[in-house]
Amino acid sequence: MARVAYVDGRYSDLPGAVVSVEDRGLQFADSVYEVIALVAGRLVDLDQHLARLVRSRRGLGLPAPMTDAGLRVVLREVVRRNRLRDGLLYLQVTRGQAPRNHAFPAEPRASLMVTLRSWTPFPSSLASGVAVVSCNDLRWQRCDLKTTGLLPNVLAKQRAQEAGAFECWMVKGGVVTEGASSNAWIVRDGSVHTHPLSHDVLGGITREVLLELAAANDIEILEEPFHPTDVRSAEEAFLTSTSSFVVPVISIDGNEIGDGIPGPVTRRLRELYRDHVYGPTG
Repeated sequence: MARVAYVDGRYSDLPGAVVSVEDRGLQFADSVYEVIALVAGRLVDLDQHLARLVRSRRGLGLPAPMTDAGLRVVLREVVRRNRLRDGLLYLQVTRGQAPRNHAFPAEPRASLMVTLRSWTPFPSSLASGVAVVSCNDLRWQRCDLKTTGLLPNVLAKQRAQEAGAFECWMVKGGVVTEGASSNAWIVRDGSVHTHPLSHDVLGGITREVLLELAAANDIEILEEPFHPTDVRSAEEAFLTSTSSFVVPVISIDGNEIGDGIPGPVTRRLRELYRDHVYGPTG
């Protein structure tokens, strides 16, 4: 079955879904985006994703392409037309089409595009843990906004791939900020640590939900910076993202973490998040 996309009021097969060469998302990365997991026909944590989209838009002064209710209708229709039960939904809002000029157009008209692709949640291949490498964090100073200016992230992810690793954890001022497309966590002395929210990290939706699940289950999480040396000496480590949920990390830069297998805290948090997605009996 052909994939169906949405672009500015029109649903079409993916090859026919096009934007102007003068769209500011293409010319300047003047745009924001969200990736939302579709699991068993349900868009997971939809409210949180749309709230973050609004924060990102406002951070760039981007107008809304439509009302919140209208956007939800479009997202549901893209899901319906693609006839998928599990997938990753991508939506992007740009400042729209305008003659190329760095300054904002006088009367911008936001553009919206939505796509959906098949995807397998909680793949067994990740349950046994993954390797990460580290690299310098070269990103701009507003990483808390989910913009499409992702070239440093792309280079970091490519570094990981070339090293045979799953992810690259970025380091700024001697501190691990986050992964190229994930938040970073370690477990030390039974407590979970992750970088506090700031302009240096994106407030991940999986991160946000996991904090709530941990608090409800008496698992201590400390939002404080940690260093690469802390990772190497940690008992456990893991990463979180919408596209992979909770994934154990068993090595960094070739150095084994803990016993080199997923630890009990990570396994428990992964189980809690799975229950959040599917329900306790899922």
